Amino acid sequence: MAFFFANVEIQIEGSAGWAANLPTWRVEKHWLLDIFWGGRAMTGYHAWVFSFMALVFFSPLAFNGRWSWRDAALALAGVMTFWMVEDFVWFVANPAYGWAKFDPGHAVWHPHWLFGAPVDYWIGLGGAALILWLLHRRGGSARQ
Repeated sequence: MAFFFANVEIQIEGSAGWAANLPTWRVEKHWLLDIFWGGRAMTGYHAWVFSFMALVFFSPLAFNGRWSWRDAALALAGVMTFWMVEDFVWFVANPAYGWAKFDPGHAVWHPHWLFGAPVDYWIGLGGAALILWLLHRRGGSARQ
């Protein structure tokens, strides 16, 4: 899914990442963006896309007719992993970037980097791994 969605975004955004050239509203600076959005601008495009993908990952809980914290945690880990992979594939598959331009000088919408990757990747990876570890530690079959 992440590969396909990244390619859709490449077709939509081209070389202008983070919806820079799209006809959408933007909030460039706000203290809440620093806390919840990694310091990046909030755009109408991203508000709708992120909401849509959250619904994609959480909709099985509604359509199955049952709810559990375990399933919700798995959906959260899934959507976190999806966005990390999708963002990375966007760079690697985008003809305007590629692996060579996966750095803070070219990906200016990722303002914070650590060990060669955006800090968001490390937070997402750690968060998803923590969720999966906690679920595995609890036995994996507990339904609440």
